[in-house]
Amino acid sequence: MLEAFAPNLYVAEGPTVPFFGFPYPTRMALARLADGNLWVWSPIALSGELASAVAALGTVRYIVSPNKIHHLFLSEWAKRWPEAGLYAPPGLARKRSDLHFAAELGDQPDPAWAAEIDQVIFRGSVAMQEVAFFHRPSRTAIIGDLIQRHRESSLSGWKGMVMRLDGLVGQHGSTPREWRASFLRRAATRPARDQVLGWKAERLLIAHGECAQTGATPIIARALRWI
Repeated sequence: MLEAFAPNLYVAEGPTVPFFGFPYPTRMALARLADGNLWVWSPIALSGELASAVAALGTVRYIVSPNKIHHLFLSEWAKRWPEAGLYAPPGLARKRSDLHFAAELGDQPDPAWAAEIDQVIFRGSVAMQEVAFFHRPSRTAIIGDLIQRHRESSLSGWKGMVMRLDGLVGQHGSTPREWRASFLRRAATRPARDQVLGWKAERLLIAHGECAQTGATPIIARALRWI
């Protein structure tokens, strides 16, 4: 279930889950840090097969969520790796008071992964903030819901039409329309967009839809041009 995406960066595909009636494929990422510890982003449902594959790579030490809706499987990962720290994006600690978080994510990466993974918060929305990450060794931008690029073949009917109208289908991708509308202070959002573009990412790894192995920066610029 765990596949190499780039050197020391892996992905695992999860099930398609419903979100307000729309089908969403899920995906997690895992980075093996230089010290051998594992950094897990947006974990999917934990099966025995996936747990074995992860354990074969190293010890999970850090589990992060990009935004407050990527939380469904945090508890089972924390139970399997109790020595790992959970890291919450803004708003999630209040939503999941049943979980113990080591810290809330900010614009500065934790020293434990700062040498290899950068991060920045997309602010300005009254609904939800998201933390974007950058895996420096592989020049990979890691983005949760801000950029979605669903396959044409995976959508049909009126739901597919709505997602196409939102610009979420095809090679360019975008952010869901209702979330875009919640960014009332876009001046506060632009520094994060500029930082992400400044990473000059070559690869793009996203939770929902098609990732990209090349040409990531132009894809990101087009997808986030609404900002």
